[in-house]
Amino acid sequence: MNLENLLAERDHKTIYRDGDKLIKIFDEAFSKADILNEALNLARVEESDLPVPKLREVTKVDGKWAIITDFIPGKSMSHIIRDNPEKEAEYLKRFVELQIQIHNHNAPFLKKLKDKMGSKIDQTDYNATIRYELQTRLSSKPNSGNLCHGDFCPSNIIVTPDDELYVIDWAHATQGTAAADVARSYLVFRLQGESERAKKYLNLFTETADLAKQYVQEWLPIIAASQSVKRIATEKALLDSWVNVVEYE
Repeated sequence: MNLENLLAERDHKTIYRDGDKLIKIFDEAFSKADILNEALNLARVEESDLPVPKLREVTKVDGKWAIITDFIPGKSMSHIIRDNPEKEAEYLKRFVELQIQIHNHNAPFLKKLKDKMGSKIDQTDYNATIRYELQTRLSSKPNSGNLCHGDFCPSNIIVTPDDELYVIDWAHATQGTAAADVARSYLVFRLQGESERAKKYLNLFTETADLAKQYVQEWLPIIAASQSVKRIATEKALLDSWVNVVEYE
């Protein structure tokens, strides 16, 4: 195994290329269960006709857990939009169409999104009144089995030299409702300071999918609360503005 070609270093994981393989090595901050769940998520999604890298192996490298998949050559959609701003509309359209394609699949064996969100709400620093309101809102949402990526953003889409799209990073995949997944994508755009692009994305998705924008907006406090568990100081003000939904008497 050749670990000379370093592609990226992220929080608690390092990513390498070895020929036609991509090697993601996790440090001790990741639990074995989370790593194995990420691999299982990819294996489940791989059974569909969606464009995803194939899972090759789960192993250990120098005592650390690693996931080995196909390496997909190309550039991320986020880099292409950044370098070619005149193509933003074209790629946002393809972005939305690909997300709808994902949502059209069922995911009966994946973790339920509502269960994940309920656990995240309990882990937040918000007071009991706000947590209760968020849990009440969550419990009122209908159950759904749509495949949700959980972190669908342009940086997780690879555009190959042949202009094909591949979706990577299925660690947060769940079965749930499309509106929640859209709320998550919208939130990612906003947290990256791309407010105008977030607006364009939300308008385009709801128009293309014939989905009421209100369904997405109703999920925003819940999705924002789940993000707050990461406790990133620069995100706190924006997340708080969406989470503090209770009107006190």
